Amino acid sequence: MVDKRDYYDVLGVGREAGEDEIKRSYRKLAMQFHPDRNPDDPDAEQNFKEAAEAYEVLRDPNKRARYDQFGHAGMDANGFQGFSSSEDIFSAFSDIFSEFFGFGRTRSRGGGPRPQSGADLRYNLSIDFRAAAMGEEVTLHLPKNVDCEECGGSGAEPGTSPETCPQCGGTGQMQQSQGFFRIAVTCPSCRGQGQIIPKPCKQCRGLGVVEEVRELSVRVPAGVDNGSRLRLRGEGEPGIHGGPPGDLYVVIHVEEDEVFRRQGQDLILTREISMVQAALGDKIEVPTLGEGDDEFVTMKIPKGTQSGKVFSLRGQGLPYLGSAHKGDLLVEVIVNTPTSLSKKQEELLKEFAALEEQKTKNKVKNFFKKAGKAASG
Repeated sequence: MVDKRDYYDVLGVGREAGEDEIKRSYRKLAMQFHPDRNPDDPDAEQNFKEAAEAYEVLRDPNKRARYDQFGHAGMDANGFQGFSSSEDIFSAFSDIFSEFFGFGRTRSRGGGPRPQSGADLRYNLSIDFRAAAMGEEVTLHLPKNVDCEECGGSGAEPGTSPETCPQCGGTGQMQQSQGFFRIAVTCPSCRGQGQIIPKPCKQCRGLGVVEEVRELSVRVPAGVDNGSRLRLRGEGEPGIHGGPPGDLYVVIHVEEDEVFRRQGQDLILTREISMVQAALGDKIEVPTLGEGDDEFVTMKIPKGTQSGKVFSLRGQGLPYLGSAHKGDLLVEVIVNTPTSLSKKQEELLKEFAALEEQKTKNKVKNFFKKAGKAASG
């Protein structure tokens, strides 16, 4: 049994190669060993398969990580057996071959048009800050293409049906000669569908689909942030010729809150306190995201608290997605200095200042007294 070559050697790239370099290298090899350019050359076909297998692994971050750690054994353990034929390669990388060469699969399987997956859809959802924090069921009004009821999605007028394209014989492709080899290009008559519709359905104008707005309920999980995406499988555009439907991606925008700021799953809140509260200590009520009796919690302000001090209230922040754990509520206190005082208040503050001044003088006097004793001893 011949050992498999290292995938990086196959593509001629270093282990630090990026996605673009890997793709360029595969393109070069695919063009060099393409079966239509090397008819009846088993070595070229084997090289073509080998390059496709290497590209399939190295283009996928998860497969590449397993391969880097365990080599080919890591691929075998995960059920990856490579490609059995060139047809499998054309099917797996139809988008790549279309990009590289300007056509899709170079060998048609015949039998009419191939099933195609429906397009994915994106829906931008703006929700309230507190709804994002607590989670909410929302109803989307979604414009979406659905199968035409008049023609059953065939695109043909009721009582008629699509016909096999006479130009390509239903394959959706035409063979063209370019230099010393032949390539397959999309049939211009049926645009690759393999069928034509002599009498299009009046309801959908031959498209097979019509647009309608439908309602869709979506559960927004608690703790989502700006840019979070919800994937709803099968809620995209319908497939073509029996293909599976696409997916719907709901992209969330969270509106700002008037009270709280967000830092990851932590909430930030600023509260003002008086200089008396800061000096003597106190207890204050702090708002949370809770409701009813849990809407406020009591927070202790220790004596001598300085302006800008941040207190952390554990578990009062936002929930982590898919977890019962929550972030914290970070409360920053700002000491408010009064701008206007009564005569009585001024007198009390002056008395306080005098006491503080005397306290400072006593400290200085005691310091020098102790320093003098130390020097004479």
